[in-house]
Amino acid sequence: MRANRLLLLTILFGLVLAGLALQRGELVALALPLLVYVGVAYAFAPDDTSLASQAGPDEPHPGLPAETAGLRLRLLRVLAREHVRPAQAVRAWLAITNEGPNLDEISLWGGLPGGVALKEGPALARLPLAAGESAVLEQVLHARRGEYQFPGVTIEANESFGLFAARVEPPAPASLSVEPAGEALRSFVLRPPQTRGFAGPVPARQGGRGTDFFIVREYQPGDPLRQINWKASSRSERAIYTNVYEQQRIADVGIILDAREQVDQQSKALGSLFEYSVRAAVTLTEPVLKMGNRLGLLVYGPGMESVFPGYGKGQQRRILRALTRAGAGHNYALESLAHLPVRFFPAGSQIILISPLLAEDPPLVANLRKMGYGVLLISPNPLLFESAIPGEGEQSTSPKALAWRLTSTERRFQLQRLRRAGVQVVDWDVREPLAPVIQLVLRQAARQR
Repeated sequence: MRANRLLLLTILFGLVLAGLALQRGELVALALPLLVYVGVAYAFAPDDTSLASQAGPDEPHPGLPAETAGLRLRLLRVLAREHVRPAQAVRAWLAITNEGPNLDEISLWGGLPGGVALKEGPALARLPLAAGESAVLEQVLHARRGEYQFPGVTIEANESFGLFAARVEPPAPASLSVEPAGEALRSFVLRPPQTRGFAGPVPARQGGRGTDFFIVREYQPGDPLRQINWKASSRSERAIYTNVYEQQRIADVGIILDAREQVDQQSKALGSLFEYSVRAAVTLTEPVLKMGNRLGLLVYGPGMESVFPGYGKGQQRRILRALTRAGAGHNYALESLAHLPVRFFPAGSQIILISPLLAEDPPLVANLRKMGYGVLLISPNPLLFESAIPGEGEQSTSPKALAWRLTSTERRFQLQRLRRAGVQVVDWDVREPLAPVIQLVLRQAARQR
């Protein structure tokens, strides 16, 4: 628009100057129609003297409608859903109402935050808008995991001659939360060193009410007669023996999500390795809480965002919101797992650490076991994540493939040392589902016990 106006004014002044310099009246006469054209366009140019919102600078924004004093436009953005999963599309409507004079043409574009992509609908819309008339634009959006606040929309009003325009960016607020998705995982039993004093599914290593056999001891007054072990009692002349079953209680469980920038990797084929760690955390959240356990979350990386341990559906919503906001980042003070605030979780509780691991991390993870915590390590394999790129397979004889095999052998050795230290290890190839791998590791641990 400005280019057209500049070109027209250049021709206009060129003709006037040429006519005056050459003393040719016909050249000046040729400039008169152009001068009239510019004058009429300027007379019908839209008002752009005031582009501020009618809400004062210290007043809170009303939320849905937004007006501009210059063009007197009112905008309203509506989303079909404000909470979706990454694979779900979001239908959005943008309504614009002209509360001022007739506008020959307006152009609308922008208004999408970073991370939100336009799947269907116009990215740029041009339409006339008469006084009091409204128009609705419909779009289908697709977004990555995260929380988004929609910015204002850029609106440019043009007059019929196409020389002058007024541009405003009125707010059209809306919020969208794209929650992470997990896998369906059946309920599983963790065996932390200590349990809480409430009935639940976790064997407590103490005699009492339960369903699993624990020990045989001498009969004491008050023991149920149906628990008498008649076979053992028949071998004794003076004593009667009774069966004792193992108590079952709930456990304290804490999920630690490694969000350090050093462990995150990017792949054109698979995306971000950190996204798979988030997916693992979501997968574990529901079955742990569904069994009545108390669950907390710690996101360790750019900061230490935490969700205090709690129960039930409300706790699941709080953890999902924290995982929605989680992102990998760098913090010089948190480059090592040595600074993990493990005292955030009760002593003797079960810790689930989700981390691809750096070379110096395994001894620090083993130290958690020495401190009396039960530790389950879910490690998205970064080497297999890299080898998913074509040409970097294990059978290649290139120097890069040889280096990959050496680092893979070192990783297997480190994970084996963690297993010998009492850490349950899930070495996860992110190209495969996580749930079957977790079930297999827990079954193997049960057989060893």
